[in-house]
Amino acid sequence: MLIDQICSLRDKLNKSILTEDYEYTYELSIELDELIAEYYKQNYNVEENDDNKNK
Repeated sequence: MLIDQICSLRDKLNKSILTEDYEYTYELSIELDELIAEYYKQNYNVEENDDNKNK
């Protein structure tokens, strides 16, 4: 389900790049980044911060 959302949003982002509405493209990019981060957290046990790297 998350993969479907990522793919759909990625397609919207790619299409928005062709327009001159940079604000919309930027907002889609942020949304996509958040979905990808959530995907990695769910599937690869990625920590939200880098505290564990220093231990």
